[in-house]
Parts: sequence; C-alpha cells; structure tokens
Amino acid sequence: MIGRVVAPVMAVVVALVGVAPPASGQVGSPAGPVPVERLVERRAGLAKRLGDGVALLRSADSRDIEGDYPQDSDYREDNDFFYLTGLEAPGGWLVLVARGGELAEAVLYLPPRDPAQERWTGPQLGPGPEAAALTGVREVRGVDQLAADLRARFSQGGGTLFVKGSDRRFCARLEAVKGDCRGLPGGGQVGGADGVVQDLRPYLAAQRLVKDAEELRRLRRAIEITTEAQRAAMAAVAPGLWEYELEALIEYTFRRRGAERVGFPSIVGSGPNATILHYDKNRRQTQDGDLVVVDIGAEYGYLTADVTRTIPVSGKFTPRQRALYDLVLGAQEAAIAAVRPGVTIAELTRIARAYMRDNSGDLCGPESCERYFVHGLSHWLGMDVHDVGDYATPLAPGMAITIEPGIYIPEEAIGIRIEDDILVTASGGEILSAGAPRRAADIEKLMAEGRRPLP
Repeated sequence: MIGRVVAPVMAVVVALVGVAPPASGQVGSPAGPVPVERLVERRAGLAKRLGDGVALLRSADSRDIEGDYPQDSDYREDNDFFYLTGLEAPGGWLVLVARGGELAEAVLYLPPRDPAQERWTGPQLGPGPEAAALTGVREVRGVDQLAADLRARFSQGGGTLFVKGSDRRFCARLEAVKGDCRGLPGGGQVGGADGVVQDLRPYLAAQRLVKDAEELRRLRRAIEITTEAQRAAMAAVAPGLWEYELEALIEYTFRRRGAERVGFPSIVGSGPNATILHYDKNRRQTQDGDLVVVDIGAEYGYLTADVTRTIPVSGKFTPRQRALYDLVLGAQEAAIAAVRPGVTIAELTRIARAYMRDNSGDLCGPESCERYFVHGLSHWLGMDVHDVGDYATPLAPGMAITIEPGIYIPEEAIGIRIEDDILVTASGGEILSAGAPRRAADIEKLMAEGRRPLP
C-alpha cells in the first residue's frame, strides 16, 4: 500500500526520535537564503524519482564546543537535508510522502526553542510559520510529535521507507531492534514481507547531479572566489615563502569574499610535497626552482569549487618543467574539448591518457609520461568537492565536473596538476574557472606584473 510502513519499521523510527538540540535557519549567510520555489521543486523532483513511499531524513549532529574539539565546532548541515529544506537545523527531521510520483505530503519537524540555550547560541528557529515561510513546507511541527505522527500514519500496513544507507545512526538502531541491517544499503526485506527499507542516496544523488539555477549561482561564485585566491597566490609566491603563509593568504581571500569555509583542506605543496596528491600539512619553506601545487576550493552557500594551479616559485618554469607542464595542459585541453552531453567520464579519461601517451616524446625516457599520471581525471562537483553520483552516468546539461590531469615524478621533486571546473552545456563544456591563468606564459606574466610580498 502506498505511503505505509509496517510496525517493525515504525519501531525503528520511534527509537530514533529523542531529545535534540535547538534548530536555526541560515541567518546572515553571504549567499542568502535558498529561494523557496527551488526547495519546492527539489522536493517534488525527489518524489517523482521515488514513485511511492516515505523518505525520512535527519539533519546533521551539532558538535559540542566543550566536549568536541573547539577548533572544529562549526556546524555544517547535512547536504541532503540542506538541499531539500535550505535550513541549518540541528535536531531536525524531514518526512516526504510520495504517491504515484507526486509529493503527497511534506512535514518538517524541529526542536522547540530553548530560551536558556539561546543565551549561548543566539535566537533559534523553532516550529511555526517562520520555518514554513523559509522552506515552503506548510506543516512544521515540534520534533516531539514525530514518533506519534508516524505511528498514526503507518500503523495499518506495509510500504517502503527510504533512508540514507550510509547513516550508521539509523543502521545501528535498526540492528538493535531487528538484529541485522540487511536492508541498508540497497534495499531488502526488513521485518517480514510487509515492509521494505531502501537506500535513499541513489535517488538524491541522481537528482543532485544536475544543478538548478540557484546551485549554479552559488557554484559560480565559489569558483570566482577560488580563482581570485589563485591569482593572489601567484602574485605572492617567492623563494623563502612558507607553504602555510600561502595557505593563509588563500583562505583570507576566501573569507573576505564571503566563503564561510573551505570545501576541503587547502593543498599547498612545494618541491617534493608537490608529488604528494593530498598533502595538506603545508609546513615547508619554498625554495628557488620549486614548483608549488595549489589545489584549493572555497565553499559558498554549501557549493564548493575545486581549482588547481602549478606555480614556479622563481617566477619562471625551467625548460623541463615547462615541457612537462605543457604536456599536462595539452591532455587537459583535449579532454575539455571532448565534453558534451552523452559522453562519460571514462571516455574523457581515455582521451586525456591517449594524448599524454602520444605526445610524451622522450620526456619520461623510453616509456610514456602516462605512468606518472597516477590518479583519476575527473569527479563530480557540487555540495561536496567529490560530489555524489554514479560515474557511469553520461554527461548532461547542468552537470559540473572537474578535469585534472597531472604528472608526479618523486625522484625529481616535480609535481604538476592543472584542474578546472567545467559546466556541461547543451553544446559542450564551459570552463567556469577560466579566471585563473593556466597557460605557462600567462602564469609567468601575472607573477612578473603582480608580484607583491605578503605583509
């Protein structure tokens, strides 16, 4: 029966509901609120994908400045909860009921306001008309009503309950009640033939692959901020600069321009550190002749950029560095030129690797330089830097990907990566990160004209 969940599944839901910290909206964000019409469209789009059933999502957990690391106490909302509600709401729950591909009902549950707690945290958003206005969800109730509401709704039969299969908080409770977690991820019978638990993640991931207008606005701004930081880094790089000084300049630029956090730890790797793919300690002092790989991304309004440039510390590439750099750039340009709807990331990867094999000459000895290209070419980009989605999915307009070939030769302390953010359009691909120079001559020109010491 559509929209119904068996009693054993309901017992799981009831066990999940407990005392939660107060909730808040995204007050004061530089990106502004997500337009309500977009949130309504997203929830309707998810219901269409689900067909029939009930989707249950919970917000992220709040971190305690006393009990957790105080240096990392910033609250960041769960991506899917934010995507569907536009709120930052610790302790919140969202229930969506789909019938025949239509959104039959949406109910948001928020903890009540706590005046004593608000002395520490500031005014919070509780259940009521304000939350309804911000989200477009007409029914906003206290979280203490969730268990009773679900029990009343689904007490008479079976149905499909969609939850995020990666949510071990849910899975742990399921195991406590049922003795196993076979229904997560990927579906399966839970509690007998009457009820099924399915993984919600693939449905949300498929929808999030194609960005709506608001997501693109935020993504473009995140990338714009990131390319500005790349230019600032190019202007500041000089022998003797510490990697962490460059990191500080980059992240200062992020915050100054309205990015509330980094999309991932900033990678500033010079010399031998440039050959370490995810190096983020940033403790080395740069030296004349080094290359420095700067792989950074600002997060703006929950959308993140990911742009990499390789910079010669002296202001000029050596002839060998330039030859290797141009090989990487050529592989990248070949892949970017091939971006169009219907193409897969696997096909783009083959194109970039074929270019590198065919154009290596003797740069890397008798073998191709491809053996030094040790990572993937591309990944989805969005609310996470490595965003959700099936990599077998053909490209379609509105999808965002990175294109990032590289060469890493540890024995020569040479690491080169060039990464750009690409929006798939109806006719090809738009380079969103073109604001950061990527041709060797253009990088050298910016460094010569704009070089200025850090204060």
